[in-house]
Amino acid sequence: MDESIKTVGMVGLGYIGLPTAAILASRGLQVIGIDVNQHAVDTINKGAVHIVEPDLDIVVRSVVTTGNLRATTTAEPADAFLVAVPTPFNEDRTPDLSFIRSAAMAIAPVLKCGNLVVLESTSPVGTTEKLAEWLATERPDLSFPQTAGVNADIQVAYCPERVLPGQVLQELVNNDRVIGGMTSHCAERASTLYQIFVKGECIVTSARTAELCKLTENAYRDVNIAFANEMSLVCDPLEVNVWELIELANRHPRVNILTPGPGVGGHCIAIDPWFIVDSAPELARLIRTAREVNDSKPEFVVAKIREKANRFKTPRIACFGLSFKANIDDLRESPALQIVNKLASESIGTLLIVEPNIRQLPPSLADNPAVELVSLEYALKHSDIVVGLVDHREFKVLDRTALSETIVIDTRGMWR
Repeated sequence: MDESIKTVGMVGLGYIGLPTAAILASRGLQVIGIDVNQHAVDTINKGAVHIVEPDLDIVVRSVVTTGNLRATTTAEPADAFLVAVPTPFNEDRTPDLSFIRSAAMAIAPVLKCGNLVVLESTSPVGTTEKLAEWLATERPDLSFPQTAGVNADIQVAYCPERVLPGQVLQELVNNDRVIGGMTSHCAERASTLYQIFVKGECIVTSARTAELCKLTENAYRDVNIAFANEMSLVCDPLEVNVWELIELANRHPRVNILTPGPGVGGHCIAIDPWFIVDSAPELARLIRTAREVNDSKPEFVVAKIREKANRFKTPRIACFGLSFKANIDDLRESPALQIVNKLASESIGTLLIVEPNIRQLPPSLADNPAVELVSLEYALKHSDIVVGLVDHREFKVLDRTALSETIVIDTRGMWR
C-alpha cells in the first residue's frame, strides 16, 4: 500500500465513480466525491444513492456514516485523483472528450507536488496524454510525465473499469485491472493504489496499450453480438427460429454464438468500437461493420412492430423494458429506448411501458400522452401487442399462457 495516499478525490459519481469511491472509503481512505450534479451530491451526503446497483446503498450509507466518504461539487486537495466521467461521441461518431477536459480544469487548481491522477473513463488512444497536457497547461508551475519523465511532480496513469452493471461491487474487487502509465513509475504508483481494494491481478503496461485494451475488449464483444444479430436477420425471411438455430449450433464443441437482441446499448459496447474506427478508419473495417449491424437492429424491430400494428385501428403496444440490459435502471444508449422513442414519434398507437427499475419515464417520453408507464399486470390485460425488449427477471418468469391473447414480438427469446 502507498502510504503517501490517504485521501482520494473521485471525479464523477456515476455508475463507476460512486461504487469505486465507496469501496475505497470502506478500506479506510478518506474519499472526496466530486460531481457537477447537485442532486447526486446531496443524495450521497445523506447516505443514499441516486443510481440502482445491488448493495451499493448499504456500502454508501456505511462509509458516509463513518465520515470516510463525502461529496461536493467543488474539487478539493487530495493525494490522488480518479477520473470517471462520461466519454460519449458526437453526432459524426467522433469522440467527445469535453467531460474529461472539464474534469482536468476542475482538479488542476488543487493539484500539488506528489499527486497521482488516474483516468478511468473509457477513452480513445492518446487521451491520457491529452489529460496530462490539459493539466500542464493549467499548472505550468508543476511538471508532468511527458516532459519530466520519472521525476515529474504529478504522476498520470490510465486504468479502465471492466465491470458488469448489477455486479459492480463484486467485479471492482475481483476482476483483474490493466494499469497503463505515461511512465513505468506512473503505472507502478497507480498499481499500489488499486491494490488497496483489488483482489485480482494488477497488470502494468503503457497508457496507450491500456486504452486500446479496454476498447478491444468491448469491440470483440460487439463483433460477436453483431454475428448473432445478423443471423437473426437472416433467419427472419427464411422462417427459421434463430434461438433454436443458435442452440443447435452451440452444440459444436468449438462454437459459442451469443444470443441476439434488439440492438446493443450501454456506455461501453455501443460507443467504444467507434473510438477504434476513429483512430484507424481505413483499417477497422470489421469493427465498423459490426457497429453498423448492431445499430441497424432497432429499426428492424420497429418495422416488425409496425407490420403487426397495422392490423389494428388503434393498437395498444406493451413494451417490456427500457434499460440497455437486464435488471438495471441504466438507459444509456439503450436500443429498447430507441425503439420506443421511434414508435412514439410515429404515433403508431398507445404505448404501455413496463420497466420495473424506473419510477418515471425519461424526458424523451414523459410529455407524450400516448405513452404511459404501467405495471406488468396492467400491460398484459390491456395490450394488443407485447414486445419483449429487455430480459428482466420479472419478464423471464412470466407464464407463456399469459401472452396467449396477444401478438408477441420477442426480441430476447424469453418466451419461446
